[in-house]
Amino acid sequence: MTQIWIQLFFCGVALFLIWTNIHRFLGPKLSFSTAYHPQTDGLAERIIQTLEDMIRRSCAYGLEVNDSDGFPHDWCTLIPALELAYKTSVHSSTGQTPALLEKGWNPRLPAETLRKDFIYIHPTASSFKIILDKVKHHEKQSMNDAFDYAKQKWDNSHKVPDFKLGDLVLVSTLNFNNIKGPNKLKDYYVGACFIVSLHGTNTVQVEYSGELKNKHPPFPVSLIKP
Repeated sequence: MTQIWIQLFFCGVALFLIWTNIHRFLGPKLSFSTAYHPQTDGLAERIIQTLEDMIRRSCAYGLEVNDSDGFPHDWCTLIPALELAYKTSVHSSTGQTPALLEKGWNPRLPAETLRKDFIYIHPTASSFKIILDKVKHHEKQSMNDAFDYAKQKWDNSHKVPDFKLGDLVLVSTLNFNNIKGPNKLKDYYVGACFIVSLHGTNTVQVEYSGELKNKHPPFPVSLIKP
């Protein structure tokens, strides 16, 4: 059975109860999110961003593919070639192609069906082969550029936190709205505070003192620093 993922934003208790009961009957899994950190299915979100970047690179730069009569092809006619290039490429995380994992077999590529010893006599057929080769090269390059960009962007913005119990850290005041004094003069960070608990790899719980005792102690690691 195919698992269905639906992302919903919390809009009140009544709507929450309605959607919970509806999806209990239908069967899909609910992934609840918050306004501060609206990420529910990171794998799907990353794949969608990569596909968007692939399409943008393939279409935005204006691939000029002309037939024998000089008529340019519209970018939307090249989307199937981009889809084929994506589904037949080996992913580093799985070591397999998406087509093999989804269907159990890899589709035959146009290059595999062409005869190597065949002489293309008709000019339209020869022009069509040139178009296929050009599209294949462009789509593969767009896909590789999208993968490299996504990897570089993720590596630059994500670092594995190495906080431990008992560490002294400073806590960001970005979401503190009731600190005394004008906002322009308040400190960017307060502390130091002891880490008293670790919740996974991305959230820590700190121990406050003074006027910060009423603050919610768990914090994402993006809002603390040593």
